[in-house]
Amino acid sequence: MTIMLYLFGLFLLATGLSLLWLGTTLVGLGGSPYYALAGIAYLLTALLILRRSWHGVWFYTAFLAATLCWAVWESGLDGWALAPRLVMPSLIGLWMITPWFRRGMGRLQPLPGALMLWPGLGLATVLAIGAPFWFDRLPTTTGPVAAAIPANPAEGDWRHYGNDQGGSRFSPLGQITPANVGGLKPVWTYHTGPMPEGARASFQATPIKIGERLYLCTGYNDVIALDAETGREIWRHRPRVDPKGIYGLTCRGVTYYRVPEATGPCAERIYTATVDARLIALDAATGRLCPGFGTTGEVNLLTGMGDVEKGYYFVTSPPALVRGRLVLGGWVTDGQHVGEPSGVIRAFDAVTGAFSWAFDIGRPDFHAMPGAGESFTRGTPNSWAPMSGDDDLGLVYVPTGNATPDYFGAHRTANDDRFASSVVALDAESGAVRWSFQTTHHDLWDYDVPAQPSLVDLPGGVKGLLQPTKRGEIFFLDRRTGEPISRVEERPAPQGAVPEERAALTQPFSSGMPSFGGPPPTEKRMWGLTPIDQAMCRIRFRQARFDGTMTPLGTARPTITWPGYLGGIDWGGVSIDKKRHLMIVNNNQVANYNRLIPRAEADRQGVKPMTAAHMSDVGGPVAQKGVPYAAHITPFLSPLAIPCQQPPYGMVSAVDLRSGKLVWSHRFGTSRDSGPLALPTFLPIPMGVPNIGGSVATASGLFFIGATQEHMLRAYSSETGDELWRARLPAGGQATPATYWSPRSNRQFVVIAAGGHGAMLSGSSDTLIAYALPKERSR
Repeated sequence: MTIMLYLFGLFLLATGLSLLWLGTTLVGLGGSPYYALAGIAYLLTALLILRRSWHGVWFYTAFLAATLCWAVWESGLDGWALAPRLVMPSLIGLWMITPWFRRGMGRLQPLPGALMLWPGLGLATVLAIGAPFWFDRLPTTTGPVAAAIPANPAEGDWRHYGNDQGGSRFSPLGQITPANVGGLKPVWTYHTGPMPEGARASFQATPIKIGERLYLCTGYNDVIALDAETGREIWRHRPRVDPKGIYGLTCRGVTYYRVPEATGPCAERIYTATVDARLIALDAATGRLCPGFGTTGEVNLLTGMGDVEKGYYFVTSPPALVRGRLVLGGWVTDGQHVGEPSGVIRAFDAVTGAFSWAFDIGRPDFHAMPGAGESFTRGTPNSWAPMSGDDDLGLVYVPTGNATPDYFGAHRTANDDRFASSVVALDAESGAVRWSFQTTHHDLWDYDVPAQPSLVDLPGGVKGLLQPTKRGEIFFLDRRTGEPISRVEERPAPQGAVPEERAALTQPFSSGMPSFGGPPPTEKRMWGLTPIDQAMCRIRFRQARFDGTMTPLGTARPTITWPGYLGGIDWGGVSIDKKRHLMIVNNNQVANYNRLIPRAEADRQGVKPMTAAHMSDVGGPVAQKGVPYAAHITPFLSPLAIPCQQPPYGMVSAVDLRSGKLVWSHRFGTSRDSGPLALPTFLPIPMGVPNIGGSVATASGLFFIGATQEHMLRAYSSETGDELWRARLPAGGQATPATYWSPRSNRQFVVIAAGGHGAMLSGSSDTLIAYALPKERSR
């Protein structure tokens, strides 16, 4: 017997023993018997092959034929579903018809066709069905270009984080079209430079563009002004934050304001809020602090907050500017203990920095600063996502998070339960609640509202507000009253929480709009690269509790939380093609695998709240000190560190806002920069990958988006979803792009921060890149 045949036989034995053990376990849990039977088939094949009996080859051929029939019966004609069921068994069968194997078996004469049919047929089935996904080609789009100079210069700016006050992320520019987008080229790059010592920051900023300048911030809160045409640095303000011990250093944007009737220094201002809780006003011309704002240009956001441990409260989103007031909330570290810093919403005068009002959920009708020795109510729901505003209505729209900690809520107050995981409309001049709409009742899953509300006007006088959620539900409301425009219904929710808890009996569902949570997990939808890790995922599924979305967490068994805390839809939100009344949505389809840990067990494990000396990632064991349970929170992954659910893991879609119907939906991103064991495959197979970041829609019918684990910026047709252009980035584009007009060259630019994201494993970079059509083609 040749050594190669001997090793092949041992491989079959190991595979058979693994599948028999896993398959028997799965059957004991009520799962599919296939894997146990497959284990027996591999073992019998191995024993016959090691005896150099050709009966082993015939037997394996029959097994492979049965596997092909079972795979199609169980999963249908889906290439990704068939791949783990057929690729490895087919490759083994193909090896058996090679000359090297046949020499080891002692026969090299031609083989009967039956021995060659089934391995090839199995592999051909996967390849043929998956053909639309395996090949990733772009059309040629290099057509003529018109100058299309904006009639109003302001149309060429990008004045707010979401371009307008309502966060539509829509630009009226149309020089770059579906016909010529293929001609886009990098025009300039800018590097923000090395991070301060001790910083672990991510570059996720969306620049704003005012006049001929871009303004942006780094994750450690340096504010930078660039020439919009060339990317040349004009000024840089360093607030010199101390980043050591703070997890999640992020600044997603800055805010611009022109003081009415003012001239001279600080007539135009740039505002930023920092990771050490300061609100700063800068002269837009020079980058110098505005001395008349607060105390020498700064407002201390810790005033009224009581004791705040370093790293537990900071601001990541640009302040909203509504009726001359800067309105902001803040990030409060997830899940550590009862009584974390307050989630208070505050407003400050944009000229003087004077305190205007507060919305303290613990005292929703009291809008002043706390008295001496008091503080804003601790542990209340916060608001870390960008807010939106409507100057005409005098409202600011606040997406809220959870009361701390996230995964247990029996201690929460009636006000916590009223305003958590909601969108709340506040009077911009007083802070009074005009209306609120809750997206998750008594949230036990970290379904805080992460996305900026997007305001939209439709024919017929509709003044709408679209609120995307991690749940994948998008609620379409009247922004004047909070009443649903698109139908919302309360559906019974799974029960059976831990004895101390009180799970909500029903949950709201946006039945008039498509849901973007993805297909619910089932045993048949468990995935892997091979039958072995697929069987492991099926076992984990059977070992967990899953009664549908909103299944409460327990202690005896893990709970599958679907969608997971990544969403659904995360902070990138949606963009609105105002010309075509389309909503562009990018979403994730990855579940979590969660469990509550009784306090005694958590203490034995040494689970403690984070401190400035020990800040960990969001996810993993969270202490939840002060309630009976800690929590273990993790993505639902296979032993190879890939999601247990079958692809796609990310989608991009369009919804017609007039009808509420899905127009198209496509897999978003390829596997080039991701793979098993967190290693890149370098294979650009369009499978749909996890994504964080937003899109930008334009009047020409294009939208631009980075967002994926893959290091890529893409342009799509809004009407069809066809991918028309892509550009390689130095790291993931986990930021929302911006687009603007440069009058010096009469060109439309698209700019994105390609900073990557640690938790997304999408690399790291300090690069801002701008793209435009060549000058000679844009005149």
